[in-house]
Amino acid sequence: MSQKVYWGIIGLGKIAHKFAADLQYSEVAVLHAVASRSIEKATDFAKTYQVSKAYHSYEDLVNDPKIDVVYIATPHTLHFENSMLCLQHHKSVLCEKPLGINSTQVQTIIQEARVRKLFLMEAIWTRFMPAIEKMISLLDAKAIGDIISVQADFGFQSEFNTESRLYNKKLGGGSLLDIGLYPIFLSLLVLGIPSDVKAMARMTKTDVDSFCAMLFDYENNAKAILTSTLEANTPTEAYLYGTKGSIKLHRRFHQPSTITVSQNGKETIYELPFSGNGYIHEIEEVNSCILHKQHESTKLPLHLSEKLMAIIERVKSKIGLQYE
Repeated sequence: MSQKVYWGIIGLGKIAHKFAADLQYSEVAVLHAVASRSIEKATDFAKTYQVSKAYHSYEDLVNDPKIDVVYIATPHTLHFENSMLCLQHHKSVLCEKPLGINSTQVQTIIQEARVRKLFLMEAIWTRFMPAIEKMISLLDAKAIGDIISVQADFGFQSEFNTESRLYNKKLGGGSLLDIGLYPIFLSLLVLGIPSDVKAMARMTKTDVDSFCAMLFDYENNAKAILTSTLEANTPTEAYLYGTKGSIKLHRRFHQPSTITVSQNGKETIYELPFSGNGYIHEIEEVNSCILHKQHESTKLPLHLSEKLMAIIERVKSKIGLQYE
Protein backbone atom coordinates (compact mmCIF):
# COMPACT_ATOMS: atom_id res chain seq x y z
CA MET A 1 0.00 0.00 0.00
CA SER A 2 1.34 3.42 -0.98
CA GLN A 3 1.78 5.72 1.98
CA LYS A 4 1.01 8.78 -0.13
CA VAL A 5 -2.36 10.03 -1.28
CA TYR A 6 -2.31 12.01 -4.52
CA TRP A 7 -4.83 14.83 -4.71
CA GLY A 8 -6.37 16.88 -7.48
CA ILE A 9 -8.40 20.07 -7.10
CA ILE A 10 -11.24 21.18 -9.36
CA GLY A 11 -12.33 24.80 -9.00
CA LEU A 12 -9.58 27.21 -7.95
CA GLY A 13 -11.31 29.93 -5.98
CA LYS A 14 -10.76 31.31 -2.48
CA ILE A 15 -11.53 28.11 -0.59
CA ALA A 16 -9.31 26.04 -2.89
CA HIS A 17 -6.36 28.30 -2.01
CA LYS A 18 -6.90 27.73 1.72
CA PHE A 19 -7.34 24.01 1.16
CA ALA A 20 -4.19 23.74 -0.94
CA ALA A 21 -2.21 25.58 1.73
CA ASP A 22 -3.42 23.09 4.35
CA LEU A 23 -2.56 20.10 2.16
CA GLN A 24 1.06 21.11 2.64
CA TYR A 25 0.77 20.36 6.38
CA SER A 26 0.10 16.68 5.66
CA GLU A 27 2.94 14.17 5.49
CA VAL A 28 0.70 11.86 3.47
CA ALA A 29 -1.02 14.15 0.97
CA VAL A 30 0.55 15.23 -2.31
CA LEU A 31 -1.21 17.89 -4.37
CA HIS A 32 -0.48 16.46 -7.80
CA ALA A 33 -2.81 18.37 -10.15
CA VAL A 34 -5.22 21.28 -10.36
CA ALA A 35 -7.74 22.24 -13.03
CA SER A 36 -9.55 25.37 -14.13
CA ARG A 37 -11.41 26.37 -17.27
CA SER A 38 -8.70 29.05 -17.47
CA ILE A 39 -5.24 27.58 -18.08
CA GLU A 40 -3.69 30.82 -16.80
CA LYS A 41 -5.51 30.46 -13.51
CA ALA A 42 -4.50 26.80 -13.23
CA THR A 43 -0.88 27.59 -14.04
CA ASP A 44 -0.66 30.40 -11.49
CA PHE A 45 -2.28 28.20 -8.82
CA ALA A 46 0.14 25.36 -9.58
CA LYS A 47 3.15 27.67 -9.28
CA THR A 48 1.93 29.03 -5.95
CA TYR A 49 1.64 25.56 -4.38
CA GLN A 50 4.37 23.70 -6.30
CA VAL A 51 1.87 21.45 -8.09
CA SER A 52 3.14 19.08 -10.79
CA LYS A 53 0.24 19.39 -13.23
CA ALA A 54 -2.02 22.26 -14.27
CA TYR A 55 -4.93 21.34 -16.53
CA HIS A 56 -7.24 23.59 -18.53
CA SER A 57 -10.14 21.14 -18.29
CA TYR A 58 -11.67 19.00 -15.57
CA GLU A 59 -11.76 16.09 -18.01
CA ASP A 60 -7.98 16.16 -18.37
CA LEU A 61 -7.54 16.12 -14.60
CA VAL A 62 -9.79 13.12 -14.00
CA ASN A 63 -7.92 11.22 -16.72
CA ASP A 64 -4.64 11.63 -14.85
CA PRO A 65 -3.85 8.08 -13.64
CA LYS A 66 -1.84 9.24 -10.63
CA ILE A 67 -4.68 11.00 -8.82
CA ASP A 68 -6.37 9.13 -5.95
CA VAL A 69 -8.89 11.73 -4.80
CA VAL A 70 -10.30 15.01 -6.11
CA TYR A 71 -11.34 17.97 -3.98
CA ILE A 72 -14.25 19.77 -5.64
CA ALA A 73 -14.55 23.49 -4.84
CA THR A 74 -16.78 24.71 -7.66
CA PRO A 75 -20.11 26.59 -7.19
CA HIS A 76 -22.96 24.64 -5.58
CA THR A 77 -24.88 23.88 -8.75
CA LEU A 78 -21.82 22.24 -10.33
CA HIS A 79 -21.14 19.80 -7.49
CA PHE A 80 -23.34 17.08 -8.97
CA GLU A 81 -21.82 17.00 -12.44
CA ASN A 82 -18.27 17.46 -11.14
CA SER A 83 -18.64 14.66 -8.57
CA MET A 84 -20.16 12.32 -11.11
CA LEU A 85 -17.36 13.10 -13.60
CA CYS A 86 -14.73 12.19 -11.01
CA LEU A 87 -16.46 9.04 -9.82
CA GLN A 88 -17.08 7.82 -13.36
CA HIS A 89 -13.36 8.16 -13.99
CA HIS A 90 -12.61 6.13 -10.87
CA LYS A 91 -11.51 9.02 -8.67
CA SER A 92 -12.51 9.27 -5.04
CA VAL A 93 -14.19 12.55 -4.09
CA LEU A 94 -14.17 15.13 -1.33
CA CYS A 95 -16.87 17.59 -2.43
CA GLU A 96 -17.50 20.95 -0.83
CA LYS A 97 -20.86 21.33 0.82
CA PRO A 98 -23.58 20.95 -0.21
CA LEU A 99 -22.97 17.63 -1.91
CA GLY A 100 -25.85 18.43 -4.28
CA ILE A 101 -28.64 20.98 -4.46
CA ASN A 102 -31.40 18.43 -3.81
CA SER A 103 -31.88 14.95 -2.39
CA THR A 104 -32.02 13.28 -5.81
CA GLN A 105 -28.56 14.60 -6.67
CA VAL A 106 -27.10 13.61 -3.30
CA GLN A 107 -28.53 10.09 -3.47
CA THR A 108 -27.33 9.64 -7.06
CA ILE A 109 -23.76 10.67 -6.19
CA ILE A 110 -23.72 8.36 -3.18
CA GLN A 111 -25.07 5.45 -5.23
CA GLU A 112 -22.42 6.03 -7.90
CA ALA A 113 -19.64 5.97 -5.30
CA ARG A 114 -20.99 2.79 -3.68
CA VAL A 115 -21.38 0.93 -6.98
CA ARG A 116 -17.83 1.83 -7.96
CA LYS A 117 -16.48 1.18 -4.45
CA LEU A 118 -14.88 4.62 -4.23
CA PHE A 119 -14.41 6.94 -1.27
CA LEU A 120 -16.85 9.85 -1.07
CA MET A 121 -17.35 12.53 1.56
CA GLU A 122 -19.05 15.89 1.81
CA ALA A 123 -16.49 18.47 2.92
CA ILE A 124 -18.12 19.60 6.14
CA TRP A 125 -14.87 20.57 7.83
CA THR A 126 -16.70 21.47 11.05
CA ARG A 127 -17.07 17.80 11.99
CA PHE A 128 -13.31 17.32 12.25
CA MET A 129 -12.38 20.42 14.25
CA PRO A 130 -10.72 19.57 17.59
CA ALA A 131 -13.34 21.63 19.47
CA ILE A 132 -16.19 19.72 17.82
CA GLU A 133 -14.50 16.42 18.66
CA LYS A 134 -14.38 17.60 22.29
CA MET A 135 -18.04 18.65 22.15
CA ILE A 136 -19.04 15.20 20.91
CA SER A 137 -17.06 13.48 23.68
CA LEU A 138 -18.75 15.70 26.27
CA LEU A 139 -22.18 14.89 24.86
CA ASP A 140 -21.39 11.18 24.78
CA ALA A 141 -20.40 11.39 28.45
CA LYS A 142 -23.70 13.19 29.22
CA ALA A 143 -21.69 16.08 30.71
CA ILE A 144 -24.68 18.41 30.36
CA GLY A 145 -27.37 15.76 30.59
CA ASP A 146 -30.01 15.33 27.92
CA ILE A 147 -30.10 18.03 25.25
CA ILE A 148 -33.27 20.10 25.35
CA SER A 149 -32.39 22.81 22.84
CA VAL A 150 -29.83 23.96 20.28
CA GLN A 151 -29.43 27.58 19.22
CA ALA A 152 -27.12 28.62 16.40
CA ASP A 153 -26.77 31.57 14.07
CA PHE A 154 -24.52 32.29 11.10
CA GLY A 155 -24.52 35.69 9.45
CA PHE A 156 -22.32 38.17 7.65
CA GLN A 157 -23.10 41.34 5.77
CA SER A 158 -22.62 41.19 2.02
CA GLU A 159 -23.38 43.69 -0.69
CA PHE A 160 -26.27 42.65 -2.89
CA ASN A 161 -24.99 41.87 -6.37
CA THR A 162 -27.05 39.92 -8.87
CA GLU A 163 -23.89 38.41 -10.38
CA SER A 164 -22.35 37.39 -7.05
CA ARG A 165 -22.22 33.68 -6.27
CA LEU A 166 -24.08 34.43 -3.04
CA TYR A 167 -27.12 35.85 -4.84
CA ASN A 168 -27.02 34.07 -8.18
CA LYS A 169 -29.74 31.44 -8.30
CA LYS A 170 -28.02 29.59 -11.15
CA LEU A 171 -25.00 29.08 -8.86
CA GLY A 172 -27.06 27.89 -5.89
CA GLY A 173 -27.04 31.24 -4.10
CA GLY A 174 -28.80 32.19 -0.89
CA SER A 175 -27.98 32.03 2.80
CA LEU A 176 -29.52 28.58 3.34
CA LEU A 177 -27.17 26.54 1.15
CA ASP A 178 -24.12 28.70 1.75
CA ILE A 179 -24.16 29.14 5.53
CA GLY A 180 -27.52 27.95 6.86
CA LEU A 181 -26.24 24.46 6.26
CA TYR A 182 -23.90 24.81 9.25
CA PRO A 183 -26.54 25.45 11.95
CA ILE A 184 -28.63 22.67 10.43
CA PHE A 185 -25.67 20.28 10.47
CA LEU A 186 -25.00 21.06 14.14
CA SER A 187 -28.62 20.34 15.02
CA LEU A 188 -28.47 17.08 13.06
CA LEU A 189 -25.25 16.05 14.80
CA VAL A 190 -26.71 16.76 18.25
CA LEU A 191 -30.44 16.03 17.96
CA GLY A 192 -30.92 14.02 14.77
CA ILE A 193 -33.84 14.33 12.36
CA PRO A 194 -36.57 16.80 13.40
CA SER A 195 -40.16 15.61 13.50
CA ASP A 196 -41.41 19.04 12.46
CA VAL A 197 -39.79 21.89 10.55
CA LYS A 198 -40.93 25.50 10.53
CA ALA A 199 -39.11 28.18 8.52
CA MET A 200 -39.50 31.63 7.09
CA ALA A 201 -37.20 33.73 4.94
CA ARG A 202 -36.62 37.07 3.29
CA MET A 203 -36.14 36.63 -0.44
CA THR A 204 -34.11 38.79 -2.82
CA LYS A 205 -34.83 40.08 -6.32
CA THR A 206 -32.90 37.06 -7.61
CA ASP A 207 -35.33 34.71 -5.82
CA VAL A 208 -32.90 33.33 -3.24
CA ASP A 209 -33.00 33.84 0.52
CA SER A 210 -30.95 36.57 2.16
CA PHE A 211 -32.27 35.62 5.61
CA CYS A 212 -33.68 32.34 6.91
CA ALA A 213 -35.09 31.51 10.35
CA MET A 214 -35.78 27.91 11.32
CA LEU A 215 -37.49 26.19 14.23
CA PHE A 216 -37.15 22.42 14.50
CA ASP A 217 -39.13 20.18 16.84
CA TYR A 218 -38.13 16.65 17.84
CA GLU A 219 -39.93 13.55 19.06
CA ASN A 220 -38.38 13.98 22.54
CA ASN A 221 -39.72 17.60 22.62
CA ALA A 222 -36.26 19.13 22.16
CA LYS A 223 -36.05 22.25 19.98
CA ALA A 224 -33.54 23.82 17.59
CA ILE A 225 -33.62 27.55 16.83
CA LEU A 226 -31.43 28.36 13.84
CA THR A 227 -30.79 31.38 11.62
CA SER A 228 -28.68 32.32 8.62
CA THR A 229 -28.29 35.68 6.94
CA LEU A 230 -26.32 37.50 4.28
CA GLU A 231 -27.67 40.83 5.54
CA ALA A 232 -25.87 41.40 8.84
CA ASN A 233 -22.88 40.42 10.92
CA THR A 234 -24.24 38.20 13.67
CA PRO A 235 -22.49 36.56 16.67
CA THR A 236 -22.17 33.26 14.76
CA GLU A 237 -22.20 31.28 18.00
CA ALA A 238 -23.96 28.14 19.08
CA TYR A 239 -25.41 27.01 22.40
CA LEU A 240 -26.38 23.50 23.45
CA TYR A 241 -28.66 23.47 26.47
CA GLY A 242 -29.03 20.30 28.50
CA THR A 243 -30.76 19.19 31.67
CA LYS A 244 -27.48 19.50 33.61
CA GLY A 245 -25.77 22.45 31.96
CA SER A 246 -24.80 23.99 28.64
CA ILE A 247 -22.05 24.14 26.04
CA LYS A 248 -21.17 27.27 24.12
CA LEU A 249 -19.33 27.08 20.81
CA HIS A 250 -17.64 30.45 20.47
CA ARG A 251 -17.43 32.55 17.32
CA ARG A 252 -17.31 31.26 14.68
CA PHE A 253 -19.03 28.10 15.78
CA HIS A 254 -18.51 26.19 12.52
CA GLN A 255 -14.73 26.50 12.98
CA PRO A 256 -14.44 26.93 16.75
CA SER A 257 -11.27 27.00 18.79
CA THR A 258 -12.97 27.70 22.13
CA ILE A 259 -15.87 26.03 23.91
CA THR A 260 -17.28 26.80 27.34
CA VAL A 261 -19.03 24.19 29.46
CA SER A 262 -21.33 25.49 32.21
CA GLN A 263 -22.40 23.15 35.02
CA ASN A 264 -23.93 24.11 38.38
CA GLY A 265 -22.79 27.72 38.07
CA LYS A 266 -19.21 26.78 37.19
CA GLU A 267 -17.60 27.35 33.81
CA THR A 268 -14.86 25.29 32.22
CA ILE A 269 -13.21 26.80 29.15
CA TYR A 270 -11.49 24.55 26.62
CA GLU A 271 -9.04 26.12 24.16
CA LEU A 272 -8.77 23.72 21.23
CA PRO A 273 -7.21 25.53 18.27
CA PHE A 274 -7.41 24.08 14.80
CA SER A 275 -4.29 23.73 12.68
CA GLY A 276 -3.58 25.76 9.56
CA ASN A 277 -6.72 27.17 7.99
CA GLY A 278 -8.75 24.37 9.57
CA TYR A 279 -8.99 22.11 6.52
CA ILE A 280 -6.11 19.85 7.50
CA HIS A 281 -8.32 17.91 9.92
CA GLU A 282 -10.75 16.75 7.23
CA ILE A 283 -7.82 16.22 4.85
CA GLU A 284 -6.21 13.75 7.24
CA GLU A 285 -9.53 11.95 7.68
CA VAL A 286 -9.76 11.48 3.92
CA ASN A 287 -6.12 10.35 3.72
CA SER A 288 -6.69 7.77 6.44
CA CYS A 289 -9.86 6.41 4.85
CA ILE A 290 -8.24 6.05 1.43
CA LEU A 291 -5.10 4.39 2.79
CA HIS A 292 -7.26 1.95 4.76
CA LYS A 293 -9.53 1.34 1.74
CA GLN A 294 -12.61 2.73 3.49
CA HIS A 295 -15.28 4.08 1.17
CA GLU A 296 -16.75 6.51 3.68
CA SER A 297 -15.83 8.18 6.95
CA THR A 298 -17.22 6.77 10.18
CA LYS A 299 -17.21 10.32 11.59
CA LEU A 300 -19.11 11.78 8.66
CA PRO A 301 -20.89 8.83 7.01
CA LEU A 302 -22.82 9.30 3.81
CA HIS A 303 -26.17 8.76 5.51
CA LEU A 304 -25.55 12.02 7.41
CA SER A 305 -25.22 13.87 4.10
CA GLU A 306 -28.46 12.29 2.94
CA LYS A 307 -30.23 13.36 6.15
CA LEU A 308 -28.74 16.85 5.98
CA MET A 309 -30.07 17.44 2.47
CA ALA A 310 -33.45 15.93 3.42
CA ILE A 311 -33.78 18.56 6.17
CA ILE A 312 -32.63 21.33 3.82
CA GLU A 313 -35.26 20.20 1.31
CA ARG A 314 -37.94 20.60 3.98
CA VAL A 315 -36.72 24.11 4.76
CA LYS A 316 -36.58 25.00 1.05
CA SER A 317 -40.19 23.87 0.72
CA LYS A 318 -41.29 26.03 3.65
CA ILE A 319 -39.63 29.20 2.31
CA GLY A 320 -40.43 28.62 -1.36
CA LEU A 321 -36.81 28.27 -2.48
CA GLN A 322 -36.30 26.31 -5.70
CA TYR A 323 -33.31 25.72 -7.93
CA GLU A 324 -33.35 24.65 -11.55
